[in-house]
Parts: sequence; structure tokens; C-alpha cells
Amino acid sequence: MSIRLVKDLMVKDVVTISPFSSLRAALTLMKQHNIKSLVVDRQNPHDAYGLITYTNILKTIIAEEGDIDLINVYDVCIKPAIAISQEMAVKHAASLMSQHKLKRLLVTNDNKLVGLLTMDDMVSDILRLIQ
Repeated sequence: MSIRLVKDLMVKDVVTISPFSSLRAALTLMKQHNIKSLVVDRQNPHDAYGLITYTNILKTIIAEEGDIDLINVYDVCIKPAIAISQEMAVKHAASLMSQHKLKRLLVTNDNKLVGLLTMDDMVSDILRLIQ
């Protein structure tokens, strides 16, 4: 069996959002694309990418009684988001996710976003092997 690399499983069409967008805009994008997270754009080549998820948004809206029109993405997102190389073996990505209780990792090449790897991507790949 060959070594599976992150680039073999990652989602390449990643939906991004500006950190200055409202939570309403983030939720709208998530709904349009039927996804649970968005990558938050960098402001310059030396900046870090961020990540915003349904969970981050719900915690802000419910726990803090936040207004989705007044709160910006940068107020809620995780930044810096953990990123890995597209050339990494999937087993190492899985280990990192397990150790840090993560459901998704950004995938970069030369510090540029090239994809997103989720726990669901890895489970789907395993399920394909047992069919």
C-alpha cells in the first residue's frame, strides 16, 4: 500500500472570507456552499490564515448574545490556524488532529493556501478501502 499524502485527500476549492466581513456574511457563505467552516484571508504575505467555524459563530451568538451584523469575522476566528504541508503523510496529519482535538487543518505550499484537510476527508478515504 502506498503512502497517502495530504494532497491526495485535501479539498482544493477552499472558500475564503475577509476578516472584516460580518458574521452574517460568513454564515451566508457557509450556507451557499453547504460547508461548516471558512478560511480567513491573510492581510499580507507574512500574515497568518485564520479559520472560522459554525461552532465559533454559535458560541459568540448564543453565549455572548452577539449580533451577527455587528461582529466581524476577525473577532471570532481562530488565528493563526494550524497549517500543514501538502506533502505530509496523512498519518501524521491524523496524529496532529488527534493530539490537538482538531477537525480540520489548512494545507499550504510555500506559505500559500492550497487546500483544507478535514477529519471527514480521512474517514471517507478509509471507508472507500473497506467497501
